[in-house]
Amino acid sequence: MAERRQRARVQGGWAGAPAARPAAPKAPVASSLSPAGARPAWRQKDHTQKQFVFEKPSEVERRVPEADVIEIHLIPGFVDSEQADWMFEQLLQDIPWGQRTHIRQEVSFEEPRLTSWYGELPYTYSRITMQPNPNWHPLLTMLKERIEELTGYTFNSLLCNLYRNEKDSVDWHSDDEPSLGKNPVIASLSFGATRTFEMRKKPSPEEDGDYTYVERLRIPLDHGTLLIMEGATQEDWQHRVPKEYHSRDERINLTFRIIYPEPDGVWK
Repeated sequence: MAERRQRARVQGGWAGAPAARPAAPKAPVASSLSPAGARPAWRQKDHTQKQFVFEKPSEVERRVPEADVIEIHLIPGFVDSEQADWMFEQLLQDIPWGQRTHIRQEVSFEEPRLTSWYGELPYTYSRITMQPNPNWHPLLTMLKERIEELTGYTFNSLLCNLYRNEKDSVDWHSDDEPSLGKNPVIASLSFGATRTFEMRKKPSPEEDGDYTYVERLRIPLDHGTLLIMEGATQEDWQHRVPKEYHSRDERINLTFRIIYPEPDGVWK
Protein backbone atom coordinates (compact mmCIF):
# COMPACT_ATOMS: atom_id res chain seq x y z
CA MET A 1 0.00 0.00 0.00
CA ALA A 2 2.86 2.41 0.84
CA GLU A 3 4.35 1.80 -2.58
CA ARG A 4 1.01 2.56 -4.27
CA ARG A 5 0.58 5.78 -2.29
CA GLN A 6 4.08 6.89 -3.25
CA ARG A 7 3.31 6.16 -6.89
CA ALA A 8 0.15 8.25 -6.66
CA ARG A 9 2.14 11.26 -5.49
CA VAL A 10 4.50 11.19 -8.44
CA GLN A 11 3.43 13.52 -11.23
CA GLY A 12 4.54 12.39 -14.65
CA GLY A 13 5.39 14.59 -17.60
CA TRP A 14 4.36 14.47 -21.19
CA ALA A 15 6.11 13.59 -24.37
CA GLY A 16 7.51 16.43 -26.33
CA ALA A 17 7.09 17.07 -30.02
CA PRO A 18 8.05 14.60 -32.79
CA ALA A 19 11.47 14.54 -34.41
CA ALA A 20 13.49 17.73 -34.33
CA ARG A 21 12.70 20.32 -36.95
CA PRO A 22 13.93 23.91 -37.34
CA ALA A 23 11.55 26.46 -35.89
CA ALA A 24 9.69 28.65 -38.35
CA PRO A 25 10.60 32.35 -37.95
CA LYS A 26 8.07 34.36 -36.01
CA ALA A 27 6.55 37.52 -37.32
CA PRO A 28 7.70 40.53 -35.28
CA VAL A 29 5.34 41.36 -32.45
CA ALA A 30 5.39 44.78 -30.82
CA SER A 31 5.40 44.55 -27.04
CA SER A 32 3.14 46.78 -24.98
CA LEU A 33 1.60 46.93 -21.54
CA SER A 34 -2.17 46.70 -21.27
CA PRO A 35 -3.81 49.46 -19.21
CA ALA A 36 -5.80 48.52 -16.12
CA GLY A 37 -9.19 47.11 -16.99
CA ALA A 38 -8.19 46.32 -20.59
CA ARG A 39 -9.64 43.25 -22.24
CA PRO A 40 -7.41 40.14 -22.31
CA ALA A 41 -5.15 39.94 -25.35
CA TRP A 42 -7.25 37.26 -27.02
CA ARG A 43 -10.38 39.45 -26.73
CA GLN A 44 -8.83 42.46 -28.48
CA LYS A 45 -9.83 42.42 -32.13
CA ASP A 46 -7.17 42.92 -34.78
CA HIS A 47 -8.35 42.18 -38.30
CA THR A 48 -5.23 43.56 -39.99
CA GLN A 49 -2.98 40.54 -39.47
CA LYS A 50 -3.27 37.99 -42.29
CA GLN A 51 0.15 36.26 -42.33
CA PHE A 52 -0.06 33.32 -39.97
CA VAL A 53 2.95 31.88 -38.15
CA PHE A 54 3.09 28.24 -37.08
CA GLU A 55 5.82 27.04 -34.78
CA LYS A 56 7.47 23.70 -35.44
CA PRO A 57 9.22 21.84 -32.62
CA SER A 58 12.94 22.55 -32.32
CA GLU A 59 13.83 19.67 -30.01
CA VAL A 60 12.44 16.53 -28.46
CA GLU A 61 12.02 16.19 -24.71
CA ARG A 62 10.37 13.12 -23.17
CA ARG A 63 9.48 12.95 -19.50
CA VAL A 64 7.22 9.99 -18.91
CA PRO A 65 6.65 7.40 -16.19
CA GLU A 66 9.20 4.63 -16.69
CA ALA A 67 6.64 1.82 -16.70
CA ASP A 68 4.08 3.48 -18.97
CA VAL A 69 4.76 5.30 -22.22
CA ILE A 70 2.12 7.84 -23.21
CA GLU A 71 2.16 9.04 -26.81
CA ILE A 72 1.34 12.73 -26.65
CA HIS A 73 3.18 15.71 -28.11
CA LEU A 74 2.90 19.26 -26.77
CA ILE A 75 3.79 22.22 -29.00
CA PRO A 76 3.38 25.57 -27.21
CA GLY A 77 3.12 28.58 -29.52
CA PHE A 78 2.16 26.54 -32.58
CA VAL A 79 0.18 29.64 -33.56
CA ASP A 80 1.91 32.94 -32.87
CA SER A 81 0.13 34.79 -30.05
CA GLU A 82 -0.74 37.85 -32.14
CA GLN A 83 -2.23 35.74 -34.93
CA ALA A 84 -3.99 33.54 -32.35
CA ASP A 85 -5.76 36.66 -31.04
CA TRP A 86 -7.24 37.32 -34.48
CA MET A 87 -8.20 33.69 -35.00
CA PHE A 88 -9.91 33.49 -31.62
CA GLU A 89 -12.20 36.40 -32.45
CA GLN A 90 -13.07 34.99 -35.85
CA LEU A 91 -13.93 31.55 -34.51
CA LEU A 92 -15.88 32.94 -31.57
CA GLN A 93 -18.07 34.97 -33.93
CA ASP A 94 -18.39 32.68 -36.96
CA ILE A 95 -18.73 29.12 -35.65
CA PRO A 96 -22.38 28.05 -35.14
CA TRP A 97 -22.08 27.19 -31.46
CA GLY A 98 -24.81 25.12 -29.81
CA GLN A 99 -25.49 23.37 -26.50
CA ARG A 100 -26.27 19.66 -26.67
CA THR A 101 -28.20 17.47 -24.27
CA HIS A 102 -25.97 14.90 -22.61
CA ILE A 103 -27.24 11.53 -21.34
CA ARG A 104 -25.61 9.59 -18.52
CA GLN A 105 -27.17 6.66 -16.68
CA GLU A 106 -30.53 7.45 -18.29
CA VAL A 107 -30.45 11.03 -16.92
CA SER A 108 -30.29 13.92 -19.41
CA PHE A 109 -28.70 17.32 -18.79
CA GLU A 110 -27.21 20.18 -20.80
CA GLU A 111 -23.53 19.85 -21.63
CA PRO A 112 -21.50 22.41 -19.64
CA ARG A 113 -19.95 23.88 -22.81
CA LEU A 114 -20.91 24.75 -26.39
CA THR A 115 -19.91 22.64 -29.40
CA SER A 116 -19.95 22.52 -33.18
CA TRP A 117 -19.09 19.75 -35.66
CA TYR A 118 -17.43 19.80 -39.10
CA GLY A 119 -17.04 16.79 -41.38
CA GLU A 120 -18.68 14.71 -44.10
CA LEU A 121 -19.70 12.01 -41.61
CA PRO A 122 -21.75 12.14 -38.39
CA TYR A 123 -20.13 11.63 -35.01
CA THR A 124 -21.82 9.97 -32.04
CA TYR A 125 -20.59 10.15 -28.44
CA SER A 126 -22.50 9.72 -25.16
CA ARG A 127 -25.67 9.12 -27.19
CA ILE A 128 -25.30 12.49 -28.89
CA THR A 129 -25.06 12.43 -32.68
CA MET A 130 -23.47 15.40 -34.42
CA GLN A 131 -24.91 15.61 -37.92
CA PRO A 132 -22.60 15.92 -40.97
CA ASN A 133 -21.46 19.45 -41.75
CA PRO A 134 -19.23 19.68 -44.84
CA ASN A 135 -19.20 23.51 -44.87
CA TRP A 136 -15.82 24.14 -43.27
CA HIS A 137 -14.96 27.68 -42.26
CA PRO A 138 -11.93 28.80 -44.35
CA LEU A 139 -9.89 29.46 -41.21
CA LEU A 140 -10.58 25.95 -39.92
CA THR A 141 -9.54 24.48 -43.27
CA MET A 142 -6.28 26.41 -43.16
CA LEU A 143 -5.53 25.28 -39.60
CA LYS A 144 -6.30 21.67 -40.52
CA GLU A 145 -3.85 21.82 -43.43
CA ARG A 146 -1.07 23.27 -41.27
CA ILE A 147 -1.54 20.55 -38.64
CA GLU A 148 -1.59 17.87 -41.35
CA GLU A 149 1.66 19.26 -42.74
CA LEU A 150 3.30 18.98 -39.32
CA THR A 151 1.92 15.57 -38.28
CA GLY A 152 1.67 13.71 -41.58
CA TYR A 153 -1.92 12.68 -40.78
CA THR A 154 -4.99 13.62 -42.84
CA PHE A 155 -7.94 14.70 -40.72
CA ASN A 156 -11.50 14.66 -42.06
CA SER A 157 -13.48 15.89 -39.04
CA LEU A 158 -13.40 18.49 -36.30
CA LEU A 159 -15.19 18.84 -32.96
CA CYS A 160 -15.09 22.45 -31.71
CA ASN A 161 -15.59 23.23 -28.02
CA LEU A 162 -16.29 26.60 -26.44
CA TYR A 163 -15.70 26.92 -22.68
CA ARG A 164 -17.53 30.13 -21.79
CA ASN A 165 -16.09 30.54 -18.29
CA GLU A 166 -14.62 28.61 -15.36
CA LYS A 167 -17.90 26.72 -14.86
CA ASP A 168 -17.74 25.02 -18.26
CA SER A 169 -15.95 21.68 -18.39
CA VAL A 170 -15.76 18.17 -19.81
CA ASP A 171 -15.71 15.15 -17.49
CA TRP A 172 -13.37 12.14 -17.47
CA HIS A 173 -13.57 10.18 -20.73
CA SER A 174 -11.58 8.58 -23.54
CA ASP A 175 -12.11 9.35 -27.20
CA ASP A 176 -12.52 5.68 -28.06
CA GLU A 177 -15.76 5.58 -30.06
CA PRO A 178 -15.80 2.88 -32.78
CA SER A 179 -15.96 5.51 -35.54
CA LEU A 180 -12.47 6.74 -34.52
CA GLY A 181 -10.90 3.35 -35.20
CA LYS A 182 -8.08 1.70 -33.27
CA ASN A 183 -5.42 3.96 -31.72
CA PRO A 184 -7.03 7.22 -32.92
CA VAL A 185 -5.02 10.37 -33.53
CA ILE A 186 -6.47 13.59 -32.08
CA ALA A 187 -4.89 17.00 -32.67
CA SER A 188 -6.14 19.54 -30.12
CA LEU A 189 -5.53 23.26 -30.73
CA SER A 190 -6.39 25.79 -28.00
CA PHE A 191 -7.20 29.50 -28.17
CA GLY A 192 -8.14 31.95 -25.43
CA ALA A 193 -7.91 31.49 -21.68
CA THR A 194 -5.51 28.88 -20.31
CA ARG A 195 -7.27 25.80 -18.94
CA THR A 196 -5.79 22.70 -17.31
CA PHE A 197 -5.94 19.46 -19.28
CA GLU A 198 -5.83 16.51 -16.88
CA MET A 199 -5.04 12.88 -17.69
CA ARG A 200 -5.20 9.72 -15.59
CA LYS A 201 -3.99 6.21 -16.32
CA LYS A 202 -6.71 3.59 -16.45
CA PRO A 203 -6.31 1.11 -13.57
CA SER A 204 -5.07 -2.40 -14.16
CA PRO A 205 -7.55 -5.30 -13.97
CA GLU A 206 -6.18 -6.12 -10.51
CA GLU A 207 -7.26 -2.66 -9.28
CA ASP A 208 -10.87 -3.37 -10.23
CA GLY A 209 -11.71 0.10 -11.56
CA ASP A 210 -10.10 1.95 -8.60
CA TYR A 211 -8.52 5.24 -9.83
CA THR A 212 -7.18 6.20 -6.39
CA TYR A 213 -3.53 5.38 -7.00
CA VAL A 214 -3.18 5.72 -10.77
CA GLU A 215 -0.67 8.04 -12.44
CA ARG A 216 -1.97 11.52 -13.29
CA LEU A 217 -0.83 14.40 -15.49
CA ARG A 218 -1.85 18.07 -15.38
CA ILE A 219 -1.05 20.07 -18.53
CA PRO A 220 -1.88 23.78 -18.84
CA LEU A 221 -3.00 24.47 -22.42
CA ASP A 222 -2.19 28.04 -23.36
CA HIS A 223 -3.30 30.34 -26.17
CA GLY A 224 -2.04 28.89 -29.50
CA THR A 225 -0.85 25.54 -28.05
CA LEU A 226 -1.16 22.30 -30.04
CA LEU A 227 -1.52 18.94 -28.26
CA ILE A 228 -1.38 15.70 -30.25
CA MET A 229 -2.58 12.39 -28.79
CA GLU A 230 -1.89 9.14 -30.63
CA GLY A 231 -0.99 5.48 -30.16
CA ALA A 232 -2.75 3.73 -27.27
CA THR A 233 -3.41 6.98 -25.38
CA GLN A 234 -7.20 6.65 -25.61
CA GLU A 235 -7.06 2.95 -24.74
CA ASP A 236 -4.84 3.40 -21.68
CA TRP A 237 -5.76 6.87 -20.39
CA GLN A 238 -8.71 9.16 -19.67
CA HIS A 239 -8.71 12.96 -19.85
CA ARG A 240 -10.84 15.92 -18.80
CA VAL A 241 -10.99 19.72 -18.52
CA PRO A 242 -12.29 20.34 -14.97
CA LYS A 243 -14.24 23.29 -13.63
CA GLU A 244 -12.05 25.90 -11.97
CA TYR A 245 -12.41 27.87 -8.76
CA HIS A 246 -11.04 31.12 -10.19
CA SER A 247 -12.55 33.27 -12.92
CA ARG A 248 -11.67 32.23 -16.48
CA ASP A 249 -12.49 33.92 -19.78
CA GLU A 250 -13.61 32.07 -22.89
CA ARG A 251 -11.54 29.28 -24.38
CA ILE A 252 -11.93 27.62 -27.78
CA ASN A 253 -10.59 24.10 -28.31
CA LEU A 254 -10.42 22.56 -31.79
CA THR A 255 -10.05 18.75 -31.84
CA PHE A 256 -9.22 17.45 -35.31
CA ARG A 257 -10.08 13.78 -35.82
CA ILE A 258 -10.21 10.96 -38.36
CA ILE A 259 -13.68 9.41 -38.63
CA TYR A 260 -14.25 6.07 -40.37
CA PRO A 261 -17.66 5.06 -41.80
CA GLU A 262 -19.26 1.80 -40.71
CA PRO A 263 -19.93 -0.61 -43.62
CA ASP A 264 -23.70 -0.17 -43.42
CA GLY A 265 -23.33 3.60 -42.99
CA VAL A 266 -24.76 3.71 -39.47
CA TRP A 267 -22.82 3.67 -36.22
CA LYS A 268 -24.48 1.81 -33.37
